[in-house]
Amino acid sequence: MKQFFETMFFTPKWYHYPIILLLFPLSLVYGILMFLRRIFTPKNTFSIPIISVGNLIVGGSGKTPFVIALASRYEDVTIISRGYGRESQGLIQVSVKGKILTTVKESGDEPMLMAKSLPNASVIVSEERELAIELAMREGSKLIILDDGFNRVNIKKFEILLEPQMIKNYLPFPAGAFREFYWTKSYADILAKEEQDFKRKVSFENLSDKMLLVTAISNPHRLDRYLPEGVVAQVYMDDHAYFDEDELAKEMQKHDAKTLLVTQKDAVKMEDFKLPFSLMKLELEIEDEVFSSIDHYVKGDIDA
Repeated sequence: MKQFFETMFFTPKWYHYPIILLLFPLSLVYGILMFLRRIFTPKNTFSIPIISVGNLIVGGSGKTPFVIALASRYEDVTIISRGYGRESQGLIQVSVKGKILTTVKESGDEPMLMAKSLPNASVIVSEERELAIELAMREGSKLIILDDGFNRVNIKKFEILLEPQMIKNYLPFPAGAFREFYWTKSYADILAKEEQDFKRKVSFENLSDKMLLVTAISNPHRLDRYLPEGVVAQVYMDDHAYFDEDELAKEMQKHDAKTLLVTQKDAVKMEDFKLPFSLMKLELEIEDEVFSSIDHYVKGDIDA
């Protein structure tokens, strides 16, 4: 069922269209409500540059590697995330200048990956982004990066919107994967298109000839075009789900796999496991023009 709707959201087949037509009125209402929210919500202004890296679709579009690449360019930067999938609530400091202060279950997988990837940055998770911004400012941060911040319409910020490939259904939820009408992309300061403004670069570590692909990411079939030879089976779990080591060991034995093939996002939730891993590493190659526009904003040459 999950795969059925993920396919309907991103690359629908002919048999999806009756359901899409049935859900279209709800999508129209939802899109209108989200647009009114964007237009009429008052915006809070802060005395610090705030950059949002977001997307319009439910699920992955490269936000985490984009945030990592962006944050690595600056000093005194704090990343603020909602922390989807975490087993905690409220404001939690994940890291301060690279020092990890909590567990992956309290932070969520993506914030922990960012914290471990950025030794010179700090990471905070909070449902209320304003509280996290105020804390970061008190602690001396000079730049805020909001992870998945495009729909945080109550904060004045510089908007970077990522537009991935392979999307054929442009309707808002529930008939499609979009959080708002597609044309609200015009509110972004930078619209970064995949394969034009940024490209994915995939590398691997410790490959084996028999690997079990295990992942808990949205729309996992987007990994298919990057998979190396030797993948004997796949285990797909819900986005941000946590793994059971004993269950994975049984799956490895079932498929006679020598290693688990996992993404970096999944690997941070398996650090204490004693199972052998093959690692899929994703980085982004971002065009200089994108960084140049961001630099101008950070320096105060342009307003958000």
